[in-house]
Amino acid sequence: MILVADRCRGVLYNCPTCATQFGSVEDLCNHLTDDPRCNGIPGRSAQARYHANSGCIYAFDQPNTFERMKAHDYEAHRTHNVYYPFAGREEWELAKFLSDNLNQGQITRFLKLLWVTLPAHPVHLIWHDTLEVTRHIFGNPAFANDMEFDSYGEWMSCSRAHDIQDQLPPGATIVLIVLASDKTPVTRQSGGLKMHPIHRAHAWSCIAYMPIPQFVCHPDFCSLLQARVWHRCVDIVCENLKITAATGTSMVDPSGHLRYTFTPLVAYTADLPEQQMIACVNVDPWKVQQFQEEAKALFLSGVQLPFWRDWRFSDPALFLAPDILHTLHKFFFDHIFKWCKEVLGADELDSRFRRQHKRIRTRHFAHGVSHVQQMTGREHRDIQRTIVATIAGVADMDFICAIHALIDFIYQAQSPTFTLSSIAAMSASLGEFHRFKGAIINAEARRGTSGPIEHFEIPKLELLTSFARAIPNLGAPIQFTSETSERMLITHCKSPFVRTSHQRASFTQQIVCLLDREDTARQFDLYALLRSKTLSLNNLIDNEFEEVIDIDPAFGWVARPRPVRNHFLKGLLSEDSTVAFHVTVTTDLADKPANFLEQLYRLPNFPNQLRSFIEFVNGSESHFQNRLLKVWYKFRLQLHSDLRPRLVMPSQQVQAYPPSEAYPLGNCDVVLLQTQNDGEHQIFRYRCGTYPVRMVFTLSTRGSALPPKLAEPLIYVQLFEVISRPQEDPAVMMYCVRRRVETGPDGTVARVGMIVPLIDVTHAVELIPEYGERFNRNVTAATSLELYDTFYLNSFSDKEWYHSLHADFW
Repeated sequence: MILVADRCRGVLYNCPTCATQFGSVEDLCNHLTDDPRCNGIPGRSAQARYHANSGCIYAFDQPNTFERMKAHDYEAHRTHNVYYPFAGREEWELAKFLSDNLNQGQITRFLKLLWVTLPAHPVHLIWHDTLEVTRHIFGNPAFANDMEFDSYGEWMSCSRAHDIQDQLPPGATIVLIVLASDKTPVTRQSGGLKMHPIHRAHAWSCIAYMPIPQFVCHPDFCSLLQARVWHRCVDIVCENLKITAATGTSMVDPSGHLRYTFTPLVAYTADLPEQQMIACVNVDPWKVQQFQEEAKALFLSGVQLPFWRDWRFSDPALFLAPDILHTLHKFFFDHIFKWCKEVLGADELDSRFRRQHKRIRTRHFAHGVSHVQQMTGREHRDIQRTIVATIAGVADMDFICAIHALIDFIYQAQSPTFTLSSIAAMSASLGEFHRFKGAIINAEARRGTSGPIEHFEIPKLELLTSFARAIPNLGAPIQFTSETSERMLITHCKSPFVRTSHQRASFTQQIVCLLDREDTARQFDLYALLRSKTLSLNNLIDNEFEEVIDIDPAFGWVARPRPVRNHFLKGLLSEDSTVAFHVTVTTDLADKPANFLEQLYRLPNFPNQLRSFIEFVNGSESHFQNRLLKVWYKFRLQLHSDLRPRLVMPSQQVQAYPPSEAYPLGNCDVVLLQTQNDGEHQIFRYRCGTYPVRMVFTLSTRGSALPPKLAEPLIYVQLFEVISRPQEDPAVMMYCVRRRVETGPDGTVARVGMIVPLIDVTHAVELIPEYGERFNRNVTAATSLELYDTFYLNSFSDKEWYHSLHADFW
């Protein structure tokens, strides 16, 4: 493409980066495009892949989304009143209150207006031009910090991205189109009202509410006709996106730069029935009977004119992304979990889950799991975390191997980054399942309404093979998960539905009016805020600007994962600065003697351990032996992601509560500590026996100054020892640890403990009791870590810990 720019004699244009002067805008644009020192994005990873022909700037100072709002007819009035046509902020807040808190009928009565009945339509498509939605998102300053124009993050690392870029004109910018859709009921138990929205992903904007027509015809043809109507509607909604994918169009980015953009459909997120509706079959569509039979044989919808047929670069074999929520988590609940329940029995399985130690930010199933008929994706993940260790001791070894292989596959498929070796490891896990799946049939764990099932003809199980094929073309499947779009069904369908009149003929239109009003209010509120504070309309908005976040919740969707408190900035750091710690300024107990804490925590050896630690640090003549102590009941630790080192993970809370009525033996969590041992597997570079954290304390600052090593927080831990490695238990494949005890001169047995600095902690981990063939009925969740002696070190406690343990094997 040839760039045409007006030349102004005698005017020089400076490069904003290197300050080089140019005689025309055209020369400046060419310089910014060609010189890598001036067209880079600050903070961008040096290892990212970039395409030489992508992301050029074609003009400067173009109006972005908010600047276009200044062209409104009311702009002249907003010079003195930024809230016009409202009288002021008070009237504007009243309008927002009515919109947010009252339904349409209540607003109507409040304003003393007549009720307007909307006409009914047999088939009603409500939609917004998707290109306009894309243009709005592309120019919105709210997303400026999350946009790159010549690098596309995880997606650009795949081969498909470069194949598309190679076919575009030099300087073209790819605007990724990711769509998601799903059908959902909005009424409970009665009414039968449903909605079928389509969302433009990444910024998660609703672009259409699809009609759900009911045809008066033979039942065999209803679904086929509904699918054809759906495809025709998507054709209408995405028509301009298709044109742009073929010929390109100009768009203004948040900084006011004009870019030449193309809009290929790179991914479509949907559950299995929706994916089957999107695909098609190659048979004469006018032979309806034959056409339908052929489609059903291939589990397809039978649509002769799919919406993607004329969308450049769009191929359902490539853009139908594997869905983690439906293909993995719901497959687990519908099949894997039921197999385990059949083998252990509902009572035994429930009892083991009820007796697991309670950890902060992890769902504890106090009433068991077998009675639940429907769960969320988060609950699916919480059961997956402990299912392997929970069934150990009862299930056959080959059965455990099959379950373990599938859980391995589920965790590996959720990785944010992939290499050839990690893809091979994921495929190997699936192969391991097929090697041992016969044990599931032998145990008669796969059952139907008529009894045991002797095969594995499960569509979602077959879909697992698509992950290894899709990742090289699409990148990590986690970026296309439908969990967010499922949440949008609540915010864009179910929640606004309760504010409507619930009339079948008009509830969709009422929802659209509500959402349109809310979106317009958010945009105007943000625009008025920027104007009232005299901020630039193309300002790169800071996500920590609390007033902006309250006005526009879109920031919550952009930040993935959501922003977390960074304790690396102000907290305690480990010696190698890889772990950050946080304790509150105010302690839970202050100025207590060691003997008092010995009685409170029931730690008979604590005073002697404290005396020995102080002597080791400060010498045998130390005068700090009788110093009072301050105690915390908990602390937080925070790590960087092993897979994405620049990402700070959410902090984990570690409990260390004394015995109480609810926890008669105390409530303590488990940690690993660092050592200087090298040359062994990662787990042995830690003192694995330092479980659990029984007390978090520090010496009181009252009195003379403390030495640095005595002034920092300390922890009292009890030791465990590793009794078997994963290779020694090929079914469970976890480290097994046992409580370490010592026998005194009088023959009494006591647990071994020690005092170490808090900054020696490296991870918060989870122990699952080795239940054996039957669980101990005298044990509860409050006492399971104290009454059992042998535990599995759970490698599935979270995805980061899983990948840390398995990195050496990949």
